[in-house]
Amino acid sequence: MSRRILAAALASLLVAGPGSALAQANKPAAAPQKPAAKPATPAISPNHLALAREVMLGSGIARSFDSIIPAFAEQIRKQALTRPELQKDLDEVLKGLEPEMELQKQRMIGIAAGIYAKQLSEAELQEIATFFRSPAGKRYVETQPQVLDDMVGAMQTWTQDVSEYVMVRVRAEMGKRGHQLQ
Repeated sequence: MSRRILAAALASLLVAGPGSALAQANKPAAAPQKPAAKPATPAISPNHLALAREVMLGSGIARSFDSIIPAFAEQIRKQALTRPELQKDLDEVLKGLEPEMELQKQRMIGIAAGIYAKQLSEAELQEIATFFRSPAGKRYVETQPQVLDDMVGAMQTWTQDVSEYVMVRVRAEMGKRGHQLQ
């Protein structure tokens, strides 16, 4: 369940995020501005980036990208339901686009690795990569999907319980002040 939620969230960001064509099309045209000077960032060495990529892949985060492209394809298929005569050709086109979509996924993995490299030092990434190579790290990654699913379920129950608790407490405290809440 949580992987589907994450995939849907990532897909919606990719489709309608701030830099997407959809979001840009809905934005009013702004007057051209002089680009702001960016602070100098230290160059990231190839080894640093390679470690960041290894951590990204080793952590299992890249698995969330695996379901995004098929979700896009499924959305396209659903939109074409009213035109069953297109199904065969659409399936062939989507199948033919798989190598390009894999390149797009690899592009996102590269972007994510760059983000890791900007946030974590090469030494930190080395330690993290070592952990993910270890039996405990591999087990951590293996159990992550079920842990996340269980956590989502637990959070739903917890949210409901806390919501009810807070409302009961607010009513009680407001009652002490002479106010009655429904």
